[in-house]
Amino acid sequence: MADAASYEYDLFVIGAGSGGVRAARTAAAQGARVGIAEDRYLGGTCVNVGCVPKKLYSYAAHFHDTFDDAEGFGWELDAPARFNWSTLRENKKGEIKRLNGIYQRLLENAGVTLCNARAKVDGAHSLTLFSDQGEQHITAEKILVATGGWPWVPDFPGAEHVVDSNQVFDLDRFPERFLVLGGGYIAVEFASIFNGLGSETHLIYRRDLFLRGFDDEVREFTRDEMERKGTHLHFNTHISRIDKGSNGYRVTFTDGKTLEVDAVLSATGRRANVEGLGLDTLGITLDAQGKIPVNERFETAVPSILALGDLIDGPELTPVALAEAMQLTGLHFTPEPPEPLDYSRIPTAVFCHPNIGTVGLSEEAAREQHGSIRVYRTDFRAMQHTLSGSQERTLMKLVVDDASDVVLGAHMVGDDAGELIQGIAIAVRAGLTKADFDRTVGIHPTGAEEFVTLRTPDRR
Repeated sequence: MADAASYEYDLFVIGAGSGGVRAARTAAAQGARVGIAEDRYLGGTCVNVGCVPKKLYSYAAHFHDTFDDAEGFGWELDAPARFNWSTLRENKKGEIKRLNGIYQRLLENAGVTLCNARAKVDGAHSLTLFSDQGEQHITAEKILVATGGWPWVPDFPGAEHVVDSNQVFDLDRFPERFLVLGGGYIAVEFASIFNGLGSETHLIYRRDLFLRGFDDEVREFTRDEMERKGTHLHFNTHISRIDKGSNGYRVTFTDGKTLEVDAVLSATGRRANVEGLGLDTLGITLDAQGKIPVNERFETAVPSILALGDLIDGPELTPVALAEAMQLTGLHFTPEPPEPLDYSRIPTAVFCHPNIGTVGLSEEAAREQHGSIRVYRTDFRAMQHTLSGSQERTLMKLVVDDASDVVLGAHMVGDDAGELIQGIAIAVRAGLTKADFDRTVGIHPTGAEEFVTLRTPDRR
């Protein structure tokens, strides 16, 4: 193996998304010579076609309910509110362009060499960059692949008519009739968004209930609230075919039903974005889950080639990619190895309407792993809806180990659930007990105080 000084870079990163940029900046801060290649957009999925625009669109969709609720509080709207799709779309583009510039400055200020090029791995320590200026061959002691995921669309007649979760933000016209295919968090979020923006919205999923892997009570409660808000849910069926007509698309389901819509979103998941990277020529292949296998040091089958984020097994979440980037650089570029990451108590949110926030074990997983548990739960009509007239309800739930009294999981469905669970996640991560929750004085009047006033188990 060549001496590290003989390579042009100590670390070269392929992909300037959240994980790749964090790894590049952190390694550079430790004195490493770092380069990064990106051929699409700085900030990756999260900034450009994921978390950021999705949350902006979710904010936009919430105004529909806000306008409806305002009358009960004395606000008189002289004319019906109107939604302008192009205004939201173009303002979103402006915000993303601003964030792209921030990512570029972060890399430049860290001393990272940014290459606007497509990269292909040639060997354990070599790459070729392809750009408008031609080809460039470079060497690096370590190569980090951080190219994230890419949407995939199931194969059925007429599949060419669907849009994916990258394209849905920039539709030319607002769809008055909208269909979402899928049952993951992307699917339920976009169904809620377009329903809130005013579309007649449908969601179709091949199983009996969406959000597989989440707490069952949370899934059922979310289903009921989404239907209450007007989203049409179709379970245990799939798209058989899509035919383009003079006035939109005719969608035929496998159960024989048909639906006329203006747009169909395929939100059936994302797959590792490794096409054309050359990894397979080095013996680096995807496992049965479609992920790149790595060890605890994020090393692939070729130890000098690393991978993180959505490419490897684990939660497909931006904060996880950021944490993995910090872990990776700590392992490879600092003398003291960091503590291993704890993947068991990572909080997450689903920005459907109402929001879901969750951390720790579901009730089902807790019963399987711990046997005897206590479940504390409440559902209620939030204070703001006593005057608004809205029938929306909130669910809060704690799952507690009966033997140790440790809170194993906390779950919420309701307004700002993600904001609230972020704080609760600290308590769950710290292994606090139900008695610790009980000794905490609540803030009144808030919905959040319910988490520290639950006294009687709903079930054991």
